[in-house]
Amino acid sequence: QVQLVESGGGLVQPGGSLNLSCTAPGGLLKTYVTVWYRQPPGKERERLIYVNTSGQTLFSTSADAVKGRFTGARGDAGTTVWLQMNDLKPEDTAIYFCHAPILEAWGQGVQVTVSP
Repeated sequence: QVQLVESGGGLVQPGGSLNLSCTAPGGLLKTYVTVWYRQPPGKERERLIYVNTSGQTLFSTSADAVKGRFTGARGDAGTTVWLQMNDLKPEDTAIYFCHAPILEAWGQGVQVTVSP
């Protein structure tokens, strides 16, 4: 089973920025739609944004809280998928995951903590 790998999480102050990345072995993500999710403490996992193979993005209907602040992107080679997060708020604290639905692959998740 393919294991995706997220990186770039950490502790940031409110108003700060983080850029998460998602990769797969052998550059496998190049040909698959990738989706970013997050799971806040004590809450269910929520879908944020789709990134297609051309780098076009589509926010989930449940992602109104991050629109205008978060951006999905795909690197030039197509093998890395990014989640750029700006103007972070304490309520953005969560474990962030990337997912390739066709591969049925998930990453292990990366912690993002927004705190003064």
